[in-house]
Amino acid sequence: MSTVTKSILADRILNMQESATIAMAQMARDLKEKGHDVISLSLGEPDFDTPDHIKEAAAQALKDGFTKYTPVPGLPELRQAIVDKFKRDNNLDFTPANIVVSNGAKQCIANLAMSLLNEGDEAIILGPYWVSYYEIVRLGGGTPVIVSAGIENDYKINPDDLRAAITPKTKFVLFSSPCNPTGSVYSHEELKAIADIVAEHEDLYIISDEIYEYINFVGKHVSIGSFENVKDRTITVNGFAKGFSMTGWRLGYMGAPLQIAKACAKIQGQFTSGATAFGQKAAAHALNSDLAPTWAMRDAFQKRRDIVIEKLREIPGFGVNNPQGAFYVFPDISAYFGKSDGEVTINNSSDFAQYLLLNAHVAVVGGGAFGADNCFRLSYAASEELLIEAIRRIKEAVAKLA
Repeated sequence: MSTVTKSILADRILNMQESATIAMAQMARDLKEKGHDVISLSLGEPDFDTPDHIKEAAAQALKDGFTKYTPVPGLPELRQAIVDKFKRDNNLDFTPANIVVSNGAKQCIANLAMSLLNEGDEAIILGPYWVSYYEIVRLGGGTPVIVSAGIENDYKINPDDLRAAITPKTKFVLFSSPCNPTGSVYSHEELKAIADIVAEHEDLYIISDEIYEYINFVGKHVSIGSFENVKDRTITVNGFAKGFSMTGWRLGYMGAPLQIAKACAKIQGQFTSGATAFGQKAAAHALNSDLAPTWAMRDAFQKRRDIVIEKLREIPGFGVNNPQGAFYVFPDISAYFGKSDGEVTINNSSDFAQYLLLNAHVAVVGGGAFGADNCFRLSYAASEELLIEAIRRIKEAVAKLA
């Protein structure tokens, strides 16, 4: 007699995909625990420590008793520091009332999805895209609409494709620059083209994820919200994880039109309330301090980028462009689809990533999770020695595919 057990779980969780980056990182840890020498290049986490002056500010805040609940949208001191930073670095004009501090930039985006989307609304995501965008939009009740570009265009979309994707149901356009997973950076002219299209539609908004702003190898960062025709319809999301190597601090922020900022604070007030008190004190200090440690990290990443690009281009069949920011490369490996080592056949990017993990003991993430199944993402947030060894192993492993 068979027994059918109905799941107690909600449809939203049953339909949700697990984060591919987190899943691959766990697989790498599991393999490492079995005694294998695994080089993990799967997570988007700087390998540098948080700068000492930021840690010292947090320690001082603890000593001063900043251990209580904070206002849901953030400490006034931090919100003002963010206002000043937006004006100084991005030519964006906000007041503290426009700022919401969250438990990571990911929460900012989730707050926005739940505040802006009704069932049946569409959200255009520029691809390749960060893995969580797609599921966050779905969780908010929206329908993700992907507008993508390939390596031949440095993974930057054609504006005409964006125009064609907009419908009366489109609520916002979501993208990152510098981009996770590609490292692509949209130029002033490319952002203006996007802004001009959005400006044609009165109720269409932009969510610009700029958390990799400081890891930019081509000069001054450009914020799409600085364009006059979309400044009142752009929500700029940023945070401290990447530029200050503060991933575990879980601190992100947004600058948004007042109505949207209030809505996001309302959502956050029911989910998590305010972010950690002493962390916010340290974050304000980070924004108001010398950015020399940040620029030193950026320069180290650029040097690593150059090494990784050179080594990857030596591997036959790899399509490799020259990313201009963040700390990722996104090679096109479609030339290996259909090839086999006699036991495993590579049919997609997930197969490829699994093959590298098991045969080269190098953890990367298949591009399917980012909306580009012909690619894989490699994070170069690791030492030069580890990166050189990892790519040596990758080259050796793929040479067995025929």
